[in-house]
Amino acid sequence: MTDVADREYDTVERVTLPLLARITTQALDEDYAHVARRRTGTDLPPRRGLSWWAWLAVTVLVGGLLAVAGTQTSREAVDRLSSRTTLISRIDARRDVLAGAQERVGLLQAAATRLETDLDDTEAELDTVDAEVRRLGIRTGTAPVRGQGLRIVVDDSASGVSSEAVRDEDLALLVNGLWTAGAEAVAINGQRLTVLTYIQNSGPAINVNSRPLVPPYTIEAIGDQRTLQARLLESSSGARFSDLARLLGFAFERQNVDQLRLPGAGLRRLRSAVTGQSGNLPNLVEEGGSP
Repeated sequence: MTDVADREYDTVERVTLPLLARITTQALDEDYAHVARRRTGTDLPPRRGLSWWAWLAVTVLVGGLLAVAGTQTSREAVDRLSSRTTLISRIDARRDVLAGAQERVGLLQAAATRLETDLDDTEAELDTVDAEVRRLGIRTGTAPVRGQGLRIVVDDSASGVSSEAVRDEDLALLVNGLWTAGAEAVAINGQRLTVLTYIQNSGPAINVNSRPLVPPYTIEAIGDQRTLQARLLESSSGARFSDLARLLGFAFERQNVDQLRLPGAGLRRLRSAVTGQSGNLPNLVEEGGSP
């Protein structure tokens, strides 16, 4: 029973002891036991197992493996450190690139803001210029206009006598009376009168803006229809034309119109005129604008 217990204890001890302890203690114990048995004459056949040199070789091998593993671990740590340093360098470089890009974006945004401001200023100046051009177009007669006013139709005498026909000076007298009465725009047979317009006879026709017109002559004048007719007759030119029309037998009709539309005159290049101070602009509405 004692031998069985010893063997069981020995088996348990072999299992539970660490490998290194087993190598360093059990091997020595077995050698000591072998020498003791040989001295007492009770030497038993040698137990199977690893010799001291075998265990030493195993220990050296394990130590070498551990050294290799440590070296590999150290190398991996160095590689990881190198990779980390490289990654940090790349991150710093990308941050520098991003900072440069953000700076360029800021400069471009500032430039865009300046350009938008310049564009707004330019558009405001353009609106001012367009408004001035429209006012000048109304004043000079180059822009079409509309508004209330007076329509007068004048025709030659029914006698057919040439001396009783309407002439250029007769229409000029009537137009002067309309300007004096407060007309703001005048047209004869669709020909807009401007400061450059002349009315001149050319044979049986009357030329207005170099266009020959034939009777009847329709004179349209934009102005205050409440006062335009009365002031026309009160003016010296209007009174003289009225007397002449009765004397020569001109057909003469007058009618207030709520909405007249007068075309714009064609542009003519000035050759001798120079700019001067402008007076008040006429109270007209450009064709296509709001009343």
